[in-house]
Amino acid sequence: MELAFAASVYPINVKRVIYEIRPHSSKLVTNKKRSFHNKFLCSVAVAPDRNRVSEVELENKKHNLLLAVQDTQRGLAATADQRSIIEEALVSVEGYNMGAPLDMAVLDGTWRLQYTSAPDVVVLLEAAARLPFFQVGQIFQKFECRDQLRGGVIRNVVRWSIPNLLEEQEGATLVVSAKFDIVSVRNIYLQFEEIQVQDINISEQLQAVIAPALLPRSFLSLQILQFLRTFRAQVPVRNPGIGRRSVGGLYYLSYLDQNMLLGRAVGGGGVFVFTKAQPLEL
Repeated sequence: MELAFAASVYPINVKRVIYEIRPHSSKLVTNKKRSFHNKFLCSVAVAPDRNRVSEVELENKKHNLLLAVQDTQRGLAATADQRSIIEEALVSVEGYNMGAPLDMAVLDGTWRLQYTSAPDVVVLLEAAARLPFFQVGQIFQKFECRDQLRGGVIRNVVRWSIPNLLEEQEGATLVVSAKFDIVSVRNIYLQFEEIQVQDINISEQLQAVIAPALLPRSFLSLQILQFLRTFRAQVPVRNPGIGRRSVGGLYYLSYLDQNMLLGRAVGGGGVFVFTKAQPLEL
């Protein structure tokens, strides 16, 4: 009876015991997996994003550079101490993509001058500061090279004016055009082509003298106004007595991104700090 009772209670209990243990075992495995997964997530969450940190550092350095040049009147009023600080800030930014090939699509466009130590530009700014009859407005560099691989065209654009004769700051435009070729990873070779004076915008005072508004405007006065408004003078740049195009020299583009361009005229010609500007139509 005891055996019969035992047989009726335990005939397949061994398999059931094994079956019932498996859920408990799988639960342990599941817990281990969850524990490992949680640790992995934690490790990812606390791991630093070095690329993000580098981008933030770069933007801070660019901001510091622009702050350093802010009160220098584009380099005209920079003191020796300011130039030293600017050079240090400039080198700090240059180190981020130094040696990287130029991206012609990024370089293409209009760049506004924020600062320079180039003597030929500083002299122009000094003349505007000393001469009451001469004003210098915005200065740009316009690169035309989007669909090019090894070069393009660069135009140095200076807005200038003569008070009472031309409109303030943008009375006329001086354009110095040059072709450029990439001669190394970051060096471009400039060959100047011509100098143009264009976009003459005479002042209201001068218009009143040429063609008074209260009197009938003659055909001659209207022709004079039209001539001044459409006037454009072009002078080719050549080596004297040789007839060859003049050489502009080497220009090292030390830093380039979507909103900042840094350059150095090779041979001690000064440094340049540009920021991206709205497209300029010439």
